[in-house]
Amino acid sequence: MKKDIHPENYRPVIFRDTSTGDEYLTRSCAPTKETAVFEGQEYPLYSMGISSFSHPFYTGQQTFVDTAGRVDKFQQRAAKAKAIAEARAAKAKK
Repeated sequence: MKKDIHPENYRPVIFRDTSTGDEYLTRSCAPTKETAVFEGQEYPLYSMGISSFSHPFYTGQQTFVDTAGRVDKFQQRAAKAKAIAEARAAKAKK
């Protein structure tokens, strides 16, 4: 194994999923500014937006996005913008 390649600040860190509030303790060198108590001891805290506690792949709760509705809304906005541009062009010709 190579020498002097491992980080110096490798320590126990709490990782907290901000969407569910679940947390777990593991060793990491992730930069942290906050601390929290886990099982009676204080550790550095790293907040995550998503983890295996909340990711749809792990939870089995897939959410389907209404893409047809989004496309329709986009087409309506595009048609409205085109109509406004044509009205301005017709007004400028007069």
